[in-house]
Amino acid sequence: MALQAIAFYLMALVTVAAGFCVVSARNPVHSVLWLILAFFSAAGLFVLMGAEFLAMLLVVVYVGAVAVLFLFVVMMLDVDFTALRQGFARYMPLGLVIAGFLAAEMVLVSATVAGRGAAADAKAPAASGADSALSNAEAIGRVLYTDYVYFFQAAGLVLLVAMIGAIVLTLRHKPGVKRQVIMNQVLRTPKTGMRIRDLKPGEGIGE
Repeated sequence: MALQAIAFYLMALVTVAAGFCVVSARNPVHSVLWLILAFFSAAGLFVLMGAEFLAMLLVVVYVGAVAVLFLFVVMMLDVDFTALRQGFARYMPLGLVIAGFLAAEMVLVSATVAGRGAAADAKAPAASGADSALSNAEAIGRVLYTDYVYFFQAAGLVLLVAMIGAIVLTLRHKPGVKRQVIMNQVLRTPKTGMRIRDLKPGEGIGE
């Protein structure tokens, strides 16, 4: 138990420190890297609390997709971050007020949930051996793939259509840019891919 407590407080400290570095780093690439560290530390906290499924989602979805996407966008786009930072000090008081409200709401919600959980544990009867033997991932899987299987599949289909729509909307064919045509490469033959010319002495190959 002492080792688990040490790991919990260590990961919590790393998560808070990484979150602070995300908003304080001047380089946006460094901010994304700190964000990835915060996600990994939060996933470790979920594992310590017995929520393995949430930890897996946090690593696969946020670290494997969202954070990496942010990193590629920041590194590939030519964005003038100096212009984006202009006016930061002017909006800081409003941001601090909003952050204070969010922090107060999180504390209130956490205290309410903790109080309800303690009251429910005191009133609820002891769980059966079959239910207590289930892991977090198995229990969530039973709920998703039995009661809400069609809603789960519909949500996946909607996300797939949204991803395809985003790709189609952002795809642009610029004139004068050479593109790879896979079908032409597959159907390439010596007759279409090679030309034999009879050159005279002293002449070169032109376009």
